[in-house]
Amino acid sequence: MNHASFKQLEALLLVSRHESVSRAADALHVTQPAVSLQLRMLEEAAGTPLTRKSGRGIQLTAAGEVMVDFADRILRLWEEATDEVAALKGVISGTLRIGAVTTAEYLLPPMLVQFTTERPDVRIKLQVGSRPEIISLLSRHEIDLAIMGTPPRELRTNAAVFAKHPMAFIASPDHPLMKLKRVSLAHIMEANLLVRERGSGTRTAVERLFKEASYPLRIGSEMSSNEAIKRMVVAGLGVAFLSVHACTLEFEAGLACMLPMTESPVEADWYVMHLTDKPIPTVAAAFQDFVIENGQAVVRQQLEAFHRDATRRNRTRKAR
Repeated sequence: MNHASFKQLEALLLVSRHESVSRAADALHVTQPAVSLQLRMLEEAAGTPLTRKSGRGIQLTAAGEVMVDFADRILRLWEEATDEVAALKGVISGTLRIGAVTTAEYLLPPMLVQFTTERPDVRIKLQVGSRPEIISLLSRHEIDLAIMGTPPRELRTNAAVFAKHPMAFIASPDHPLMKLKRVSLAHIMEANLLVRERGSGTRTAVERLFKEASYPLRIGSEMSSNEAIKRMVVAGLGVAFLSVHACTLEFEAGLACMLPMTESPVEADWYVMHLTDKPIPTVAAAFQDFVIENGQAVVRQQLEAFHRDATRRNRTRKAR
């Protein structure tokens, strides 16, 4: 086999991901003929076809499947090598590949902004998804760090707590339960309770809450999206149990409020983790240390800002 270039490997990798030469060219910011040329040169080096046409798209041959797997590993190793060399010079650089469950997407940006402001050579690749999706990405080494509420049992991870995770029952300001001075779980049982899918952190927390109180959990609707649940709450179609971080904008706009409950907010832990079977890149290790050292302070700042805004809005309403 003749020598191949990084450009050729990258072209094959992107054609595989997009199943299209034109979309791969767009991703690489080059022309379609340029990608086709790189593929042809790689096939000549390999001595066998790596792709074949399938309708309007492109599929990999058996040899192409093998080559893509190695191309991904080779390019990733080269990226890690350049990052490590930069680290020897005292520069933290490279791509921070991180995944977060959907609830954490509201928590993470302030930390990423602060981290990258001090380290301008760092690039971010953030993937947000459900808990199973993030676990899958971590298991396939497509991300180096993951942030979620509970470490997965099915993977061997090095996990560290970095902040408290407040969750609460919320409703529209016009919901009947908002008229009560104190709301109990018994009241929630009679409401249309909106919850996340089974296995999510908030779902596990609300199940535990009802179990410890010896109350049956009566679910009105189950959804896999915080946004869908919040829209139903704002429309007055039910009560939800969600992360306080996920509802900040709705609280600030006065579209939703926390119900006055002794059980709320419930605090769980946020974890940052990586797999134990593979050393993580320097940039990922640096961000992990940063999160552990600064995560709770960032969360506290967010919540204090929210409480100040809520107090100001309450005073304004009373004045009217």
